Amino acid sequence: MNKVVANADAAIAGIFPGATVMIGGFGLCGNPENLLRALCRRGVKDLTVISNNAGIDGQGIGWLLDAGQIRKMIASYVGENKTFERLARTGELETELIPQGTLAERIRAAGAGIPAFYTPTGVGTLAAQGREIREFNGRAYVLETALPADFALIKAWRGDRWGNLTYRKTARNFNPVMAPAARVTIAEVEEIVELGALDPGAIITPGIYVRHLLRGEAYQKPIERRTLRGGPESQP
Repeated sequence: MNKVVANADAAIAGIFPGATVMIGGFGLCGNPENLLRALCRRGVKDLTVISNNAGIDGQGIGWLLDAGQIRKMIASYVGENKTFERLARTGELETELIPQGTLAERIRAAGAGIPAFYTPTGVGTLAAQGREIREFNGRAYVLETALPADFALIKAWRGDRWGNLTYRKTARNFNPVMAPAARVTIAEVEEIVELGALDPGAIITPGIYVRHLLRGEAYQKPIERRTLRGGPESQP
């Protein structure tokens, strides 16, 4: 069993117009850069994208927004992308904003086979408008449904040809919860290792959840907003 594909274009070849696609990452950390570039090259449109954020202008999910490939964006934080703001304001982009913890749990629930759950987050706000509210132990909770997808594009650190994955530090973020939540999960890794080289106790995503595996290359790993601390002369 070998899940390794030759290149990023082959990995995303099955993504069709109108598909719902989860994209891993937190900001630009843990983005599947090679898969995103390939999806942009392929040019499929009318996509519904589920991601914590919308990237930045000219980077990450920003590539897809610039190319007009996204019809609807489901996210938590979108404040770093001016293209997103323009498209949302003009009505060219449908938007669903979800509290970050609720977004993570809706994705996790989809992977765990849980159709819905109750959470206190959002009660009494626009986020709960039109939703079922129930009281438990004297506290109000809003019903949230699971959030599955057709495809998940995720980024890991190391993987073997069976699709077992490990992650590195904060690049882990949304990637592991997205892997079980999609019908087809495509994983991009920095290094493909031999079977048995990964410590079984360190495997975060078992290969059963991964359909295709790609060894990425030419990573840019950009920083969204660089902040530098001044030297002693800058101190008061």
